[in-house]
Formats: sequence, C-alpha cells, structure tokens
Amino acid sequence: MYTHSHAHTHTHTQPPHIDYPLLVHQNPVCLCYVEPQNLTGVLEFLLLGFSDDPELQPVIFSLFLSMYLVTMLGNLLIILAVSSDSHLHTPMYLFLSILSLADIGFTSTTVPKVILDIKTHNRVISHMGCLIQLSFFILFGCLDSVLLTVMAYDRFVAICYPLHYPVIMNPRLCSLLILVSFLISLLDSQLHCLMMSQLNFCINVEIPHFFCDIPQLLRLSCNGTSTNKLFLYFIGAIFGGIPVSGILFSYTRIVSSILRVPSTGGKYKAFSTCGSHLSVVCLFYGTGLGVYLSSAVSHSSRKDAVTSVMYALVVPMLNPFIYSLRNGDVKRALQRLLNRTV
Repeated sequence: MYTHSHAHTHTHTQPPHIDYPLLVHQNPVCLCYVEPQNLTGVLEFLLLGFSDDPELQPVIFSLFLSMYLVTMLGNLLIILAVSSDSHLHTPMYLFLSILSLADIGFTSTTVPKVILDIKTHNRVISHMGCLIQLSFFILFGCLDSVLLTVMAYDRFVAICYPLHYPVIMNPRLCSLLILVSFLISLLDSQLHCLMMSQLNFCINVEIPHFFCDIPQLLRLSCNGTSTNKLFLYFIGAIFGGIPVSGILFSYTRIVSSILRVPSTGGKYKAFSTCGSHLSVVCLFYGTGLGVYLSSAVSHSSRKDAVTSVMYALVVPMLNPFIYSLRNGDVKRALQRLLNRTV
C-alpha cells in the first residue's frame, strides 16, 4: 500500500527537500522509502549513548577519556617492552604485541567517537560512517579472537612438544599465522559490512547505543528479516566457534600434559606459562558472551549499552595489566624500559 507524504525534516543540514513515496510495512511505525538506495549518502543515525541527563555528561566524558588513555598507555608499553627487549623476541611475546595493537584498534573504533560526541554535543553519525565503524570494530574484535587462538596453539606446542618448539614455531610460521589471522578478520568484517549495507532504514533513526552495534541495527531496520539474523548467526558460529574450539582443544591437551608431570613444582611452572593467556581468554569470551546473552533477554537497550562497555573498553584496558602482573619477563622488560627512559 503506498501513501504520498512529505519526509520529516532532520535537525541537521539537509539537501533540498524532496517528496518521496513512503512504503508502509506491516510494522506501522516503520515508514521506509521505496528507493532508499538513492538516499544512502544522506541517511544519518543518532547515537543516543548512555543518558540524556546533562549533569551526567561530564562524568561519562571523564570516565571514557581516562579509561581510553589507560588502555592506550598500557598496550603501547607492552608493544615497546617487547620490541626493545631481546629476551622477549619469542613467538609468544610477538603474538602478545600484535594482540596489544589489535586492542588499541578495537578501542579506538568506538571510544574517541563517544568522547567527541559529548564534547561537541553532536551524536550524529552518517550511514557510511556507521558501516566503517562497524567494519573496524568487527575486524579488530575478530583479530583479538583469532590471535588468542594462535597464542593457545603456541602454548600447546611449548608445553606438549618443548624440544621441538623452536623448530615448529619458526619465524616463517609465526609470520604466516599473523597474516592468516588478519585475512580471516578482514573477511569476517567485510561479510558483516556487506550484510548490514543491504538493510533499509526509516527516517530519523535513533540508535540507543554508543556505537553502531549489529543487533541494534537489525532491530531498527525495515528489512531486518529472520534471514539476515540467520546469516548473522551463521557467520558468528563460523568465525567465533572455530577459534573457541581451537582454544578448547589446545587447553585440553595442555591440561592432560601437565597432569602427567610428576612434581607439583613442575606442574605449577608449566601452568604458570599459560595462566595470563587463560585469564585473558576467560575475560574476552566471558564478557562478550555475557553481553550478547543479556541483550537477547533484556528489553532495555540502554542497559545493553552499559554492559557493552565491558568488552569494548574494560577488556582491552585490563589485558596489559594481566600480562604484566602475572608475567615476570614482561615486568622485568617494563622495568628496564622505564629505567632507560628515566
């Protein structure tokens, strides 16, 4: 059924006003253009963030800025410590420095936008900007996941085949693993981006989140059908399930190998080499799974935004502390780096 109506006017700068026929879907609140692809360039989203209360904005601004600076500093220190200390030029610490780089990218896709929005009182993001943010968020998030799997494999080889470790984990294989991790993450992000670019949106779309989150966009789209959701879950099962399976397999073999060590001291020494990694894995997958499970059962979008802070900001911020506090080699390297700086 078609009706002719004037499009609502944005509060922001718009091209000259044009009349478009609106398509009324079964959902009465969703009025979409018949030819939305012609307007993709001017379609904008409004990121509602956490709260509309003006008194809370300085608190949110200070909290996000301080956490972002701590995240950047912590991860940069890990990268500098690994690159400057010859004792840490091993596969495990090479993967750790790449993980820190991925964490910097992961946080930088969302947090600077939040800080800028609060400072400028402008929460608008374009359709293209939303897709770019989404692409980089998925890219670095998937890179984190795949790198954690690569690090689990590294620990598996180190504990189960210690004598063959230098031969198996040679520089060529390490470089190949990093390249493959990046390519897998790029493929995942582009598949998500391609799927989201097919969605049509209503006029004046408000996203009750602090970044362009996939579940929110699917919920707000005019054609976010069950087919899109099934495809999304399929991609998630492939790119999320395979890394988790790899980690579980590696740690099953690691635990069985450690249990065969006769002395208690030997068991503790063997397990301490992968304690930091296991902590980060539990934190990363635990918070990510918790957020998406809570968004599935919760009807409050603002609560979803608050819980999303856990994996979007808190996890990348804590990773350097987990590795530096639980790892003597990193602590000594950081101490030497700071002594040279002073």
